[in-house]
Amino acid sequence: MSGKPAVVLLSGGLDSATVLALARSQGFVCHALSVDYGQRHLAELAAADRVARALAAASHRTLHLDLSQLGGSALTDTSIAVPTEGVAPGIPVTYVPARNTIMLSLALAWCEVLGAQDIFVGVNAVDYSGYPDCRPQFIAAFETLANLATKAGVEGHGFTIHAPLIDMSKADIITAGAQLGVDYSFTVSCYQADETGRACGVCDSCRLRRAGFEAAKVQDPTRYRDH
Repeated sequence: MSGKPAVVLLSGGLDSATVLALARSQGFVCHALSVDYGQRHLAELAAADRVARALAAASHRTLHLDLSQLGGSALTDTSIAVPTEGVAPGIPVTYVPARNTIMLSLALAWCEVLGAQDIFVGVNAVDYSGYPDCRPQFIAAFETLANLATKAGVEGHGFTIHAPLIDMSKADIITAGAQLGVDYSFTVSCYQADETGRACGVCDSCRLRRAGFEAAKVQDPTRYRDH
């Protein structure tokens, strides 16, 4: 394959699948990186594998880092309930402390090994749950850090952190992905998906996803659990 190599953070959700498709459409040779961080919705890792294969990633690795040992989030501590009453103001308990900082750091490390200078991440600051590590200021700050803290950066081979979805609505993301042939039935977004990937339909992520499909006027392929 020709083209510049890039590392794409791939959770298995709707946003990261769209980012992988966008990066490929721009001619990058995409190396997908997923992280098993002790999340309760492990079905997203199987989804990431499906997406990586469907979108012909050059490679796909899943790293194991158990943040459940630290807890502090409803996604890593099963004693904390996932909110189901709708998206509320403030930073919700589904925020995982330092998650995106950690994941971008792992992507940065793989970039250095691959000789790549581009990282793609699916953070969004429009239709999102208010996480501080999804904001443009964070992405800009991490790019500065990446170029200060690495051998490649110091030697003049600087990094670019691409966050192409950051200013897009969920409907716009779905529309863009559909145009690029993303099969969203392969993805899992639910914070408490069961082992087969069926969604609860009531967590923040499910609500944002469903509203996005409705606004985009694209059929929602999500499999929901019976209630």
